[in-house]
Amino acid sequence: MGAIFQSLGRTITAGVIILLVIMGIAGTFGKLNDMNFWRFVMRWLHVLSGVMWIGLLWYFNFVQTPSMPKIPDEQKPAIGKVIAPTALFWFRWGAMATIVTGLILAMMSGYLGQALSLQKGYHAIGLGMWLGAIMWFNVWFIIWPNQKKALGIVQVSPEEKAAAAKMAGMTSRFNTMLSIPMLYCMVAQQNGGL
Repeated sequence: MGAIFQSLGRTITAGVIILLVIMGIAGTFGKLNDMNFWRFVMRWLHVLSGVMWIGLLWYFNFVQTPSMPKIPDEQKPAIGKVIAPTALFWFRWGAMATIVTGLILAMMSGYLGQALSLQKGYHAIGLGMWLGAIMWFNVWFIIWPNQKKALGIVQVSPEEKAAAAKMAGMTSRFNTMLSIPMLYCMVAQQNGGL
């Protein structure tokens, strides 16, 4: 059993196997021809991706950034050269998977146009989608390009590096702020909260 937890790949595989067993016990495989089942699967993938994305956003803002001043200077390169680039990889691809699965889900559910145009009955999910789209844009076109400079992946002057770190940090805080109403709107649509 211990070998399962010594490898992330084996841990994820075990999680998928447990899921498949649960689905088999619940009789889920008899629903494979049901569009509602596939909408559910897409919603689950959307939530799974969103947990990865927003979880890492909150990790950066609640844990890593506030902890950096407490880390001795000789240990900071481990964060900048190893941990941050890996976390940023999963962060940006979590963002991409979240927006793609969300758009597919809205299309499969028949409300993509109504939500994006904020039509009555879809304004909560539409607001959530627009907030999520702004956040996604920030990840790919502001945070990541500036983090590449701040982490030394792209070579720039020390002044540009400092400015890039500040811009990435402020945009990340902006996304943290938007994540609160975005998550509310996403949940509110089907639960009568807005």
